[in-house]
Amino acid sequence: MKPLAALSLSLFFLFVFTAPVQADIAPPAPPPGANLHPGDESTQVRMAAETVLIVVQPASTPDRDGRARVIASFSMLNLGENPETLAVRFPISANDGWYNYPEITDLGVKVNGVSTGTRRITIPDPKDNNYPLPWAEFEVTFPTGREVNIEVTYTLTGIREYPYVNFEYLLETGAGWNGTIGSADLTVRLPYETNPFNVLVDYGWGMSATSPGAILSGREIRWHYENLEPTSADNLSVALLMPSAWNEVLTEQANVARNPQDGEAWGRLGRIYKITSRLRKEFRSDAGGQELFELSIAAYERATALLPNDALWHAGFAELLFDGYYWEEYSRFEKPGMLRALQELAYAYALDQNEPFILELVDEVHYALPDGLSKEGDVPVFLWLTATPTLQPSSTPTTSSTPQPTPTSEPSPTRSAHTPTSASVEFPTLGSPSPKPTQTGATPAENPRLSLCGVVILVPLVILLKRYR
Repeated sequence: MKPLAALSLSLFFLFVFTAPVQADIAPPAPPPGANLHPGDESTQVRMAAETVLIVVQPASTPDRDGRARVIASFSMLNLGENPETLAVRFPISANDGWYNYPEITDLGVKVNGVSTGTRRITIPDPKDNNYPLPWAEFEVTFPTGREVNIEVTYTLTGIREYPYVNFEYLLETGAGWNGTIGSADLTVRLPYETNPFNVLVDYGWGMSATSPGAILSGREIRWHYENLEPTSADNLSVALLMPSAWNEVLTEQANVARNPQDGEAWGRLGRIYKITSRLRKEFRSDAGGQELFELSIAAYERATALLPNDALWHAGFAELLFDGYYWEEYSRFEKPGMLRALQELAYAYALDQNEPFILELVDEVHYALPDGLSKEGDVPVFLWLTATPTLQPSSTPTTSSTPQPTPTSEPSPTRSAHTPTSASVEFPTLGSPSPKPTQTGATPAENPRLSLCGVVILVPLVILLKRYR
């Protein structure tokens, strides 16, 4: 390996999301982890092996969500004929994308098991207008033909935007040592079992994507390299659900397993599935994200079947279907999913015409699909729903195009066959995908209540993320 004469660790994270009308930058990025760097000296010392363990911490408090403890061990071998004493360096800060420079504050260093102090130095970063970035530096003597073990520990805060977090580790800083890195073993350990739901293995979510070659085993994600000549392309990145988000998934799964007749629990489960299947309006396209979307549909079906007169669960279901079929499948608005989104929204509006969340969603759908939902003044007219279901009339006046909710506890006539039972609840895994929930009316022609009205022009629309259900 050639020495890195001027290694820039300033990272300006500009991430483009795939929403139709805008691009966003990611929230601030902390100083990344990195390999040791020998400074600017030419050296005969090789990094014979390195082992990096990134232990993701449980979300004990909101401010600690998305943190990890890093333990990096390096086995160094002097291949030359003379001992070398080098100033070994480690980066402790970087541009966070907002021109702030947060620092690692709990760096610990051991050489052959003995703690050693560090001194602070600054190095101009040519990629950041030569801004002087701080590094930790410490001297190490490398005898000829003998291994020297160096251990570096610190706390790493990931790049966060709920419900996702990304951790990085820069392998490229190890390029300053002699030759290749003999072997590198990198492990990310979670506080629960890893799976394609909580680890984004095939998907870049705007901020990052998980580095290729990841092996999920138990609670760990692993990478192994041999004779690595590291460049920026080899830097480790891992994209995960935040621990708090995944803990909520596990909690709500347990709640419905204990009581399959609890409609509120099913609704909460549908909501967290919805949240974890997307970032803003971008739905995950990986297998885990797609199945989370289907699981969300199934959970909302259970919730609205058990609680047919709960307006907000109908609205939350409508939001899921509308976002899924409009924002991700623009040309497929004729599918039953989009029609059912309107149907669920119509039920929600009939049940509560003053709820701000429902009114906001009505406006969003109206502007996006004016031929499917028009407005007469402030009153929505669901044009794609050409007939009113035969239900008990509401005490609140509505238009003839708005379905009326039933006041009984029985599921609505248009509800699918996913009716909860007292049987135990099993949550499907990616190894055996769950069947897609039965949609109400397979096509407009098969359901006399639903038909299309004319040609729909899809208008891109920025929709706020905050939702009640």
